[in-house]
Amino acid sequence: MADNTRKINEILKVTEKLKNEISKAVIGQNDLIDYLICALIAGGHVLLEGVPGTAKTLTAKVLSRALSLQFKRIQCTPDLMPSDLIGVSVYNTAKSRFEFKKGPLFANIVLADEINRSPAKTQAALIEVMEEKQITVDGTTFRLDLPFFIIATQNPVEFEGTYRLPEAELDRFLMKINVGYPSLENEQLMLETYMENRNSEVLEKIKNVIDSGFLISMQNTCGRIHADKNILKYIAEITAGTRNSPDLVLGASPRASVDLMNSSRAFALMNGRDFVIPEDVKYLSKPVLAHRLITSPEREIEGVTAGDIIDKILQLVEVPR
Repeated sequence: MADNTRKINEILKVTEKLKNEISKAVIGQNDLIDYLICALIAGGHVLLEGVPGTAKTLTAKVLSRALSLQFKRIQCTPDLMPSDLIGVSVYNTAKSRFEFKKGPLFANIVLADEINRSPAKTQAALIEVMEEKQITVDGTTFRLDLPFFIIATQNPVEFEGTYRLPEAELDRFLMKINVGYPSLENEQLMLETYMENRNSEVLEKIKNVIDSGFLISMQNTCGRIHADKNILKYIAEITAGTRNSPDLVLGASPRASVDLMNSSRAFALMNGRDFVIPEDVKYLSKPVLAHRLITSPEREIEGVTAGDIIDKILQLVEVPR
């Protein structure tokens, strides 16, 4: 028990250092930083959505700089092929055999920039690797080195030249985080920061805080965070509420319940606790659930969003004491 408490306190200190490093470049986005770190500890993947120029790619780069892990970036384009992600078998004439050349997915942190600009067949190449952390090519399965974390960015689907992500792929993202415009004060602070330093210089000032061994240790500790039966019932009732809502065509999957539980455990760990409280579940309900839901056409016309419906469900479900 004492060892577990010491470990949690150590993780709390390191998490605060990680937040401080990221906030040097990602200014005034505290919720975004919390969600990213939470997903990292929970072992899930993140989708960042926002209009161009809201620092989505910068956020991914800053996180990768703060983590001493192998990082690869994929710039998604309409002509991107699945082999551009997973790799390709090349014939070696000297050895008279095919050899597999690994693609950029063979890394610890992968940035899939503007993922919804790639066609459906390329997006489908991510489905196995996101869920099972393995890649199968020509009948051979390659296990990826852990930790493995995908950060994907996308512009809103209304923008030209984008393809909507299929529901099966969206369900494999632990969270979808909407990146909005900064406040006036934060934008002014951002300008002052970049007045003193160029973009590259800001990135170079980010220090490595966590290596792969410590991150895996954090993820293992997350698996020991306790969630009471009442908390589990609370999570199940929230996801069941999405399936029973007349405002939704598609509710949250059982995978969503597991993801909400795991992310709540990770958030409890980030805050120095070895147990989950209802506020953890509430705070994470929108980023974990909203992207998995499909609003009915009638509500969509009225301007009702999936987030609005989740707020309504949270008001109806009894909070455990």
